[in-house]
Amino acid sequence: MTSRSASSLLLGIAVVGTVLGLSSPAAFAQSAPFAGMAGVWSGSGTISLEGGAKERIRCKATYAVSSEGNGLNQALLCASDSYKFELKSDVIAKAGVLSGSWEETTRSVAGSLEGRAGNGHFDVTVSAPVFTAKLVMTTNGNKQNVAITSDGQFKGANIALTRS
Repeated sequence: MTSRSASSLLLGIAVVGTVLGLSSPAAFAQSAPFAGMAGVWSGSGTISLEGGAKERIRCKATYAVSSEGNGLNQALLCASDSYKFELKSDVIAKAGVLSGSWEETTRSVAGSLEGRAGNGHFDVTVSAPVFTAKLVMTTNGNKQNVAITSDGQFKGANIALTRS
């Protein structure tokens, strides 16, 4: 996997985590964690690369939520000075357990995700055949932060989104 492909993969995973973290009020956190998320969100962040380098990224996401608030379809576009990234994901929540799939469409990289959700806090493991990352997300009103860590080529990422 090239450095640029890996950067895009890491960013995509971080943003999938971001999507999972944009939850409704705590009362719905386990039964309908995606309620109230439909619409367009945007923001920016940084990717920490191997060797200590950092790169700034800008993102725009569109979310479609099931009527029950427990299913989410995401379309995401992110760009930096050096590349463009497009991600699609499908996530289901059931009794606080998250599962789903994602695909970075410009580079044909795909994988799965699983984790737990509760009270605006999400712990998620995102994986692909050659990559695994841990995500921790927290929400506060219309602001959301996601932190990602990996033992792979990249140390991590931090991204913040708000509703546009």
